[in-house]
Amino acid sequence: MAIQFFSEEIKFELPQKLKRKNWLKKIAESENFQVGELNYIFCSDEYLYQINVDYLAHHTYTDIITFDNSEQDGKIEGDIFISLDRVRENASNHQQLEETELSRVISHGLFHLMGYKDKTKVQSDLMRSKEELAINLFHNI
Repeated sequence: MAIQFFSEEIKFELPQKLKRKNWLKKIAESENFQVGELNYIFCSDEYLYQINVDYLAHHTYTDIITFDNSEQDGKIEGDIFISLDRVRENASNHQQLEETELSRVISHGLFHLMGYKDKTKVQSDLMRSKEELAINLFHNI
């Protein structure tokens, strides 16, 4: 089991890495999942845009792209790319602290790997409630 944090084409060091790892494991355990190999890659808008074009044929900017590498039920494995440019802009647009928005997006990717979707209003509302629970959990660890 390994949760790792990387950056591509930007200089970024995630604060509180150990606390984040413990937090992500607790979220997974609360949903009856085990974390295997999980990589978070923090990058720029342009870097993530190119991934969106190359792998998903989407010509849009986004804050997160999640690739599920899981091969075993109940075990989370994947690569989660996060645009820090989008996180910062979204935090400003929603009048949130950057740390809170970052926690939201980090947990969002994990929830996708656990099977949660956000295409419909019902799915999106459930995802938002899960994110809020995760953010509260982070503050209480």
